[in-house]
Amino acid sequence: MDTAAKAIILEQSGKNQGYRDADIRGFRPEGGVCLPGGPDVLESGVCMKAVCKRVAVEGVEVIFSRDAGRYVCDYTYYLSLYHGKGCAALIHVPALSPGLPASLLGRVLQVIIQEMLEERGKAQAQSPV
Repeated sequence: MDTAAKAIILEQSGKNQGYRDADIRGFRPEGGVCLPGGPDVLESGVCMKAVCKRVAVEGVEVIFSRDAGRYVCDYTYYLSLYHGKGCAALIHVPALSPGLPASLLGRVLQVIIQEMLEERGKAQAQSPV
Protein backbone atom coordinates (compact mmCIF):
# COMPACT_ATOMS: atom_id res chain seq x y z
CA MET A 1 0.00 0.00 0.00
CA ASP A 2 1.17 3.48 -0.88
CA THR A 3 -0.44 5.87 1.60
CA ALA A 4 0.36 8.85 -0.65
CA ALA A 5 -1.22 7.26 -3.74
CA LYS A 6 -4.49 8.64 -5.06
CA ALA A 7 -4.73 6.02 -7.81
CA ILE A 8 -3.85 2.37 -8.37
CA ILE A 9 -0.37 2.32 -9.91
CA LEU A 10 0.90 -0.49 -12.14
CA GLU A 11 4.70 -0.60 -11.98
CA GLN A 12 6.62 -1.70 -15.08
CA SER A 13 10.19 -1.89 -13.84
CA GLY A 14 12.40 -2.39 -10.83
CA LYS A 15 15.69 -0.56 -10.30
CA ASN A 16 18.89 -2.06 -8.93
CA GLN A 17 20.55 1.06 -7.53
CA GLY A 18 19.81 4.21 -5.54
CA TYR A 19 18.52 2.78 -2.26
CA ARG A 20 19.50 5.28 0.45
CA ASP A 21 16.75 5.02 3.07
CA ALA A 22 16.51 2.26 5.65
CA ASP A 23 13.27 0.35 6.14
CA ILE A 24 11.40 0.33 9.47
CA ARG A 25 13.78 -2.32 10.84
CA GLY A 26 16.87 -0.39 9.80
CA PHE A 27 17.77 -2.54 6.78
CA ARG A 28 19.51 -0.68 3.97
CA PRO A 29 21.00 -2.54 0.97
CA GLU A 30 24.79 -2.43 1.12
CA GLY A 31 26.04 0.26 -1.22
CA GLY A 32 22.42 1.14 -2.06
CA VAL A 33 22.26 -1.81 -4.48
CA CYS A 34 19.78 -4.70 -4.59
CA LEU A 35 21.96 -7.14 -6.45
CA PRO A 36 25.65 -6.32 -6.93
CA GLY A 37 26.50 -6.84 -10.60
CA GLY A 38 22.84 -7.15 -11.57
CA PRO A 39 21.23 -5.25 -14.45
CA ASP A 40 20.40 -1.59 -13.70
CA VAL A 41 16.71 -2.07 -14.58
CA LEU A 42 14.49 -5.14 -14.90
CA GLU A 43 11.15 -5.05 -16.72
CA SER A 44 8.06 -7.08 -16.01
CA GLY A 45 7.09 -9.56 -18.71
CA VAL A 46 3.64 -7.99 -18.50
CA CYS A 47 3.17 -4.77 -20.47
CA MET A 48 1.66 -2.69 -17.69
CA LYS A 49 0.93 0.20 -20.07
CA ALA A 50 -1.29 -2.08 -22.18
CA VAL A 51 -3.02 -3.42 -19.05
CA CYS A 52 -3.57 0.13 -17.80
CA LYS A 53 -5.21 1.14 -21.09
CA ARG A 54 -7.65 -1.78 -20.93
CA VAL A 55 -8.71 -1.47 -17.29
CA ALA A 56 -11.73 0.72 -16.78
CA VAL A 57 -13.67 0.65 -13.53
CA GLU A 58 -15.90 3.62 -12.86
CA GLY A 59 -14.56 5.95 -10.20
CA VAL A 60 -11.09 4.38 -9.93
CA GLU A 61 -8.00 5.74 -11.65
CA VAL A 62 -5.41 3.21 -12.77
CA ILE A 63 -2.08 4.60 -13.96
CA PHE A 64 1.22 3.29 -15.34
CA SER A 65 4.64 3.95 -13.78
CA ARG A 66 8.29 3.14 -14.44
CA ASP A 67 9.52 4.23 -10.99
CA ALA A 68 8.43 2.26 -7.93
CA GLY A 69 10.36 4.55 -5.60
CA ARG A 70 13.69 3.09 -4.42
CA TYR A 71 12.31 1.80 -1.15
CA VAL A 72 10.98 -1.52 0.12
CA CYS A 73 8.53 -1.93 -2.78
CA ASP A 74 11.07 -1.28 -5.55
CA TYR A 75 13.72 -3.40 -3.79
CA THR A 76 11.34 -6.34 -3.45
CA TYR A 77 10.05 -5.90 -7.01
CA TYR A 78 13.55 -5.84 -8.49
CA LEU A 79 14.50 -9.06 -6.72
CA SER A 80 11.17 -10.68 -7.68
CA LEU A 81 11.74 -9.74 -11.34
CA TYR A 82 15.29 -11.08 -11.16
CA HIS A 83 14.47 -14.40 -9.53
CA GLY A 84 11.21 -14.78 -11.48
CA LYS A 85 12.92 -13.96 -14.79
CA GLY A 86 10.50 -11.08 -15.43
CA CYS A 87 7.42 -12.92 -14.21
CA ALA A 88 6.34 -10.56 -11.44
CA ALA A 89 4.03 -7.59 -10.94
CA LEU A 90 3.83 -4.70 -8.51
CA ILE A 91 0.59 -2.86 -7.91
CA HIS A 92 0.65 0.16 -5.60
CA VAL A 93 -2.77 0.70 -4.06
CA PRO A 94 -4.08 3.72 -2.19
CA ALA A 95 -5.43 3.50 1.33
CA LEU A 96 -9.06 2.49 1.70
CA SER A 97 -11.46 5.40 1.94
CA PRO A 98 -15.16 6.16 1.58
CA GLY A 99 -14.48 6.69 -2.15
CA LEU A 100 -12.49 3.44 -2.37
CA PRO A 101 -13.98 0.82 -0.05
CA ALA A 102 -12.48 -2.67 0.17
CA SER A 103 -15.23 -4.14 -2.03
CA LEU A 104 -14.43 -1.73 -4.90
CA LEU A 105 -10.66 -2.12 -4.50
CA GLY A 106 -11.08 -5.90 -4.57
CA ARG A 107 -13.17 -5.72 -7.75
CA VAL A 108 -10.62 -3.44 -9.46
CA LEU A 109 -7.73 -5.72 -8.47
CA GLN A 110 -9.59 -8.72 -9.92
CA VAL A 111 -9.99 -6.88 -13.23
CA ILE A 112 -6.32 -5.80 -13.22
CA ILE A 113 -5.02 -9.29 -12.44
CA GLN A 114 -7.22 -10.84 -15.13
CA GLU A 115 -5.88 -8.32 -17.67
CA MET A 116 -2.31 -9.03 -16.55
CA LEU A 117 -2.80 -12.75 -17.09
CA GLU A 118 -4.26 -12.13 -20.54
CA GLU A 119 -1.40 -9.76 -21.42
CA ARG A 120 1.17 -12.29 -20.22
CA GLY A 121 -0.51 -14.98 -22.32
CA LYS A 122 -0.31 -12.75 -25.41
CA ALA A 123 3.38 -12.08 -24.81
CA GLN A 124 4.15 -15.78 -24.41
CA ALA A 125 2.19 -16.66 -27.56
CA GLN A 126 4.20 -14.09 -29.57
CA SER A 127 7.64 -15.11 -28.30
CA PRO A 128 9.65 -17.59 -30.37
CA VAL A 129 9.95 -21.11 -28.96
